Amino acid sequence: MKKLLSFKIPLIIGSILLIYLLGCVYFHFHYLPRTYIGDLSVGGKSVKGLEKAMNKLVDKYKLTITDRNGDTFKILGSDIDYTYTPTSQESEILDEQNSLTWPVAFFQKKTYSLEGATSYDSDKTEALIDEMSFMQEENMRAPENATIEIGTKDYEVVDEVKGDTVIADNVHNEILEALNAQLEEYTLSDNCYENPEITKDSEAMKEATAAIDSYMASTVTYDINGYDEALSSKEILAMITVDDDLNVSLDESAVTKYVQYLASTYNTYGDVRSFKTSLGDTVEIGGGDYGWIINKSGEKEQLLSDLAGGKAVEREPVWEQTALYSGADDIGNTYIEVDYTNQHMYYYKDGEKVFDCDVVTGNLTRGNGSPDGIFKIVYKQKDATLVGENYESAVSYFMPFAYNIGFHDASWRNEFGGTIYKTSGSHGCVNMPSDKAQELFSMVETGTPVVCYYREAVQLTNNACKLSNAYSYVAAESNE
Repeated sequence: MKKLLSFKIPLIIGSILLIYLLGCVYFHFHYLPRTYIGDLSVGGKSVKGLEKAMNKLVDKYKLTITDRNGDTFKILGSDIDYTYTPTSQESEILDEQNSLTWPVAFFQKKTYSLEGATSYDSDKTEALIDEMSFMQEENMRAPENATIEIGTKDYEVVDEVKGDTVIADNVHNEILEALNAQLEEYTLSDNCYENPEITKDSEAMKEATAAIDSYMASTVTYDINGYDEALSSKEILAMITVDDDLNVSLDESAVTKYVQYLASTYNTYGDVRSFKTSLGDTVEIGGGDYGWIINKSGEKEQLLSDLAGGKAVEREPVWEQTALYSGADDIGNTYIEVDYTNQHMYYYKDGEKVFDCDVVTGNLTRGNGSPDGIFKIVYKQKDATLVGENYESAVSYFMPFAYNIGFHDASWRNEFGGTIYKTSGSHGCVNMPSDKAQELFSMVETGTPVVCYYREAVQLTNNACKLSNAYSYVAAESNE
């Protein structure tokens, strides 16, 4: 057995070596396996064999062009006078190949072109290309950029549309190159078409979606007692605009509209309120200058800043004016109540009545009715001089609440309450007995709400009522 093996192994090796040597000799005169001229396979052919194959190819040559839409167009060699003329290139290709590597060549495809060996009528070719349907303007669709569509709940990136508007010069160049390379099939590249400037994967799109995501992450929750108010991602999305160049910004008119909503919802300045009186009934009273007011320009500026921050924010609105208490009941349980009709006032501290007395208020007959509405103690002053058009009064305790109208002592009066105010009332202030004025002055704090009301319908026309936004103010009729 060993003798048999020792005989066969050299025989096998010798056979392989012989086959290899024969192959080396053969491929010295023939092209290596897997050699191509364009799409034409010439492996194992001689130079003469290549020339013969090229002549056959020319006789039946056809180039199939595939456009972006997958449609095909054919150029026949006979239509463009396609011819083949042998050159030195056929031998040069063979000479540059290494026949010693023929076994490896089975695994390596090599493609060549015979530059100048083929020719065609350029004018016929150019005209044939121009007549193809995809070259006609009426058949072209313009490219469309990728866009962003803002929905009610989210946004969507809409893919670009490549279109099929050709760049004529590039089409001609690529087809001519395919003919020169003796190719039988060729698909036009993207360079032959006008392409969208913005795609779904472009950097501009990534930046735009990142900007939208940042805005939507910037939720704002408002800290308003008794309310649950928040600017949600959905509402922020509705404020976002994206232009044709994918610049993302906030629609300031939408932000302004939202701020106006906040003001309309949470401003209490001048609101009509249902107020339970000390006598147990309920009156409707509005006007005055007490209450919350959102600073709309300041809130808009702050909101734009918050939304640009990309973070969740919790804060109060930017207030232009605040009240003593927040929430729906901003009067609270510490306030002064003035019942003009009954000429009596009350002071409540933490819900308990701690003070009350008769008063004399503005003379309605002379048009000096005291302003009704909801106000607040603006300041307190001792030893003040009250000056009007035709009067000057020195008082010891002055507590203004509506323009120049306030509580003060009236030492010149002997009686308070009743109906004195209708014919012999004040110029608008709330007159009090001196000891009562001193007592109230020592108790009440600046900023305390003051609720003033008439139980009957009145018409207040004086300037103090106008300037203090009195609930019952009506413009005086012009004499002109």
